[in-house]
Amino acid sequence: MKLASLKSGRDGALVVVSRDLQRCLQAGMTLQQALDDWEARRPGLERLAEEVDAGAGEPFVEDACTSPLPRAFQWADGSAYVNHVELVRKARGAEMPESFWTDPLMYQGGSDSFLGPRDPIVMADSAWGIDFEGEIAVITGDLPMGASPEQAAAGIRLLMVVNDVSLRNLIPAELGKGFGFFQSKPSSAFSPVCVTPDELGQAWDGGRLHLPLRVSYNGELFGKANAGIDMTFDFPTLIAHAAKTRPLCAGTIIGSGTVSNKDEDGSPGRPVADGGMGYSCIAEIRMIETIRDGKPTTPFMQFGDRVRLEMLDAADNSLFGAIDQQVQQQG
Repeated sequence: MKLASLKSGRDGALVVVSRDLQRCLQAGMTLQQALDDWEARRPGLERLAEEVDAGAGEPFVEDACTSPLPRAFQWADGSAYVNHVELVRKARGAEMPESFWTDPLMYQGGSDSFLGPRDPIVMADSAWGIDFEGEIAVITGDLPMGASPEQAAAGIRLLMVVNDVSLRNLIPAELGKGFGFFQSKPSSAFSPVCVTPDELGQAWDGGRLHLPLRVSYNGELFGKANAGIDMTFDFPTLIAHAAKTRPLCAGTIIGSGTVSNKDEDGSPGRPVADGGMGYSCIAEIRMIETIRDGKPTTPFMQFGDRVRLEMLDAADNSLFGAIDQQVQQQG
């Protein structure tokens, strides 16, 4: 089943979308309402899915979508691809603690004002180091405090793609205060469509999504890292980590962190142009440039730059629709 939220009010209007992303049917509720009473509402949504896949409904327009959850009770982002974390630390000459391989990193992000998948990234100053981060995220149902990974796996309701916008030049000073991200992590954007795990077939193993995440930057392919490779912590592990000391309410979003692959020989990833898998954020190529050349040369995003994130299935069909955003200066 594929779901989306059309722009309407503060919480959107839920629609059920055909598998080919061509048509949709109104569901008469918001996605949060569906998640709050999932077991009761899911059968009706599945009937609408059958109807829309049979040809019913109106045209589905991705530009008309807000994020599936325009605002959420909780957005917690992990860093499951430890290769990315290792590069960050290596670029600044710091050793990575061994615990990073066994205990997930996670921060609690702002969830009150997500961007739509085609909304611009509006910033006051390009000197803040504007960067995109291609990620996968899951939306959970209600989970108790102390939920096990098995309970967490059963609680995964939906998956989607994320652009976790980051302001890289604001991060060092914020982390230096010892209190985590805030100003350096503005509103994130999510794919037009979120999908139930059964829609993903063999690409979903219950914890990891084994498909490439295509990232295009200013019209050129920038990355195609496989989200199922080099993911040290799977989603059930991340969810259980988040639930260790608190219950998670229906509609909680858990992010994977930047999708990042090593090269085949175990070295840092290479650009797509050099035959590698490329990158899901600008910071990663800058880290590699720093390690290799002593300084980065690829600039962060400037006003007018555009990023597109999309995941295709084995038949090259778009699974979630595309996030397609341009950086604009605040007026």
